Amino acid sequence: MLKIIIPTTMMIPMIWLSPMKWLWLNTIINSLAIASMSLTLFMLPLEFMIKTNKYLGLDQISSPLLTLTCWLLPLMILASKNHLKNNPLGRQQMYISMLTTLQIMLVLAFSPTELTLFYITFEATLIPTLIIITRWGNQTERLSAGTYFLFYTLAGSLPLLVALLLMNTTTNTLSMGLLFSSPQMFMMTSTNNILWFGCLSAFMVKMPLYGAHLWLPKAHVEAPVAGSMILAAVLLKLGGYGIIRITLMFTPLIELSYPFIILALWGILMTGLICTRQTDLKSLIAYSSVSHMGLVVAASLIQTQWSFTGAIILMISHGMISSALFCLANTNYERMHSRTMLLARGLQTVFPLMATWWLILNMFNMALPPTPNLWGELTIMVSLFNWSPWTILITGLGTLITAAYTLYMFLMTQRGQLPKHLKHASPTLTREHCLMMMHLMPMALLMLKPELISGGFP
Repeated sequence: MLKIIIPTTMMIPMIWLSPMKWLWLNTIINSLAIASMSLTLFMLPLEFMIKTNKYLGLDQISSPLLTLTCWLLPLMILASKNHLKNNPLGRQQMYISMLTTLQIMLVLAFSPTELTLFYITFEATLIPTLIIITRWGNQTERLSAGTYFLFYTLAGSLPLLVALLLMNTTTNTLSMGLLFSSPQMFMMTSTNNILWFGCLSAFMVKMPLYGAHLWLPKAHVEAPVAGSMILAAVLLKLGGYGIIRITLMFTPLIELSYPFIILALWGILMTGLICTRQTDLKSLIAYSSVSHMGLVVAASLIQTQWSFTGAIILMISHGMISSALFCLANTNYERMHSRTMLLARGLQTVFPLMATWWLILNMFNMALPPTPNLWGELTIMVSLFNWSPWTILITGLGTLITAAYTLYMFLMTQRGQLPKHLKHASPTLTREHCLMMMHLMPMALLMLKPELISGGFP
């Protein structure tokens, strides 16, 4: 763990000491080196957790999410270069420092063996994200988006804090290993029911569960490209990781889960239908994230090995694909200065290679075979069907709606008559194609070996 945490921490002084012309090159090369080192985290033995020290540990659930976090830092820096090129040096250094700080917090959030450290780092991710959204967002609505994000997250995580304090007083420990083996945690008492609900409330808001999702489209739409990427790719996954970790520690309280599972499945349909009538490109991608995370919430709550496997595979796949879609939306925005899809018709005639990226990513988003998204969704659907055959109606309909809005997004942006104002659009850059390649290459490789991200569940 230290081989990732220490180099990432040392990037912060390097950012502030680098001269203007070397700043971006230094940070991209160093973050790529850290990302390459993080690939060794996949080489773990099977079920048990490896403790790297007293407070940090690694297992098959956290290692794919950690690798995803490290892989995204160079991609975020690469995607933001054009957005920040006119900013003064101090502002550019501050922006990259915020992204690096966020990575340190996320690495610490995905690898603690103590719930206290998990709670502190879970909350600490809020501060850099809030600064990135409110300081570097494009429109003035970014302040209201930041307020939504702050208050939803704080209101959701207050019951988690109370639940952790209560657990500490009753069991005298917050170590995950000890709580997992504690007989008190597996009693069907009313206290445990309240604890379960308190622990899960923060993660449900973070995921977000349909009904507590109103902060997400606002935050995504107003955030700069790196903010949208990290929100969609990693911060939403903190909620899923928390649900999997916490539900494993309590009795399978499946009766308490019913309302949340129904809400998650209902959210798949509702957000899918909202996507089909969106005019804003970033808003469409943000709502599609809520739809995909609904499947992850439902899978995590039914607590079977298959559902956990599907949840982890879908989280990793969605992380890479939604991040790449936000990058593509940003390349459109940089040329049109508008997110409205009607103003971006016929881009295939001007940018044929970019249209190819759109097509490939939309196929991944639709979960066509043999993509890892299909493995995740299929595993979740089978486990939900095994739990209750009625769920096939909602998940099947959700798949159809996903295909509908994904094709709608592709046709609206790429096909049709090219507007006059786009005939002199600046050509696409090698940097942008490199960025797309770095998103799609890991996904293509994971098709060949999906067990790397299956969470260690058979």
